[in-house]
Order: sequence, then C-alpha cells, then structure tokens
Amino acid sequence: MLEVINLECTRGDRRLIHGLAFVLEAGELLHLNGHNGSGKTTLMRTICGLIAPTCGEVRWGGHNIREIRDTFNQELVYIGHKNALKADLTGTENLRLACQLDGLAVSDRLARDALERIGLRGHDDLPCRVLSQGQQRRVTLARLLLNPAPLWILDEPFTALDQAAVTLLQSVIQRHLDTGGMVVLTTHQEVALTRGEVKQLRLGWKRDGDV
Repeated sequence: MLEVINLECTRGDRRLIHGLAFVLEAGELLHLNGHNGSGKTTLMRTICGLIAPTCGEVRWGGHNIREIRDTFNQELVYIGHKNALKADLTGTENLRLACQLDGLAVSDRLARDALERIGLRGHDDLPCRVLSQGQQRRVTLARLLLNPAPLWILDEPFTALDQAAVTLLQSVIQRHLDTGGMVVLTTHQEVALTRGEVKQLRLGWKRDGDV
C-alpha cells in the first residue's frame, strides 16, 4: 500500500502542493491531472523519493520510504517524461542497462523478446539515436514487461506513441492492475484507461491537492 500523508511540496519559493493525502492499494490506478506547472511531475518525483517534501511523508507498506530506501527502490518502476536513453547504445543494450540499474539480470534474448512485444521487431539492434521519438519511447516502456515491481509511476507514458502503441500500453497497464499492481500516471491524452473506476487527483493553482 502506498500512502501520502499531509504532503507539502515547493519549487523555489512557490508552494505547489499543500496538505495532500491519499492511499493507493493493490489493483488501483491514480490518474494525476492538471495544467502544466501544477506540480504533477514534482509530486511523482516526491513519491519516488527523488525530491524531499517540505512537509509530510510518503509511506510504503506502512514505512516511510526514506527508512526503507533499498526495499522501496526494488518495488518501484519510475518512467519520467524523458526517455533517459544512451543515444549510441542499441535498444537491447539500453533495455538491459535500465534493468541492471533496477537490480534485474536480463539476457539479450529476454530484452529482444520484450522489445518485439512492445512493437520494435527488427529495430532492437539499431542505435537509439536513429530511432523515432515513438520508437525510443517504446524502448523505455519495455521495462514494464520485464520488471515485476508492484508500483509503477508513469509520467506522460503515452507521449509520442501511435494509436497501436497506446492501445498496447493500456493493455500492459491493465494487466498489471489485474494482477494486483498499483499505478500512478499522468497524461494529457484522452485514453480509456483513465476513465471509469479509477482514482482522480487534480492539481491546480487555487486548490492544491483537490482530490
């Protein structure tokens, strides 16, 4: 279970989030929305422990994430709005490197299989600098097919994807939820995944943390 308790986040001298609290349990998706600059990425990075909150805390399994840093990192996948790929490495090499940083030993074969499943068949051995933005995004998202971590934090995961890739990624996320995973995501695109029975959190200038 992920808990955010009385969270306050600032950027510079500006308070973005104040008094925010929510709980995310197994099988639940939280959709963050709000205009640019409302604090969505700041909140996601705070949940991941990359930014220290001004006040409040983030708990995982009842423990403050700063007290269980190594355990929490192993149970988290964070994909930011940038792909964080090394341009001269191939898709396979980038994916294996990302998994290694996640603490996972992934063979060339497993990496290639994941890239094929994500729609990059025949492109896995090309340096990422020659791939389109959508293809690079798929390389990054292939981590989700290999990492068993229960908590996914996804910042604009659908950016640069065509409709086929959007549909595929939604199915990957839904399967994760169906097997007890948890997802926090933000997206400016209209996707079916964020409609219906999901938790919604709107961030904005006037009502920070309006749930």
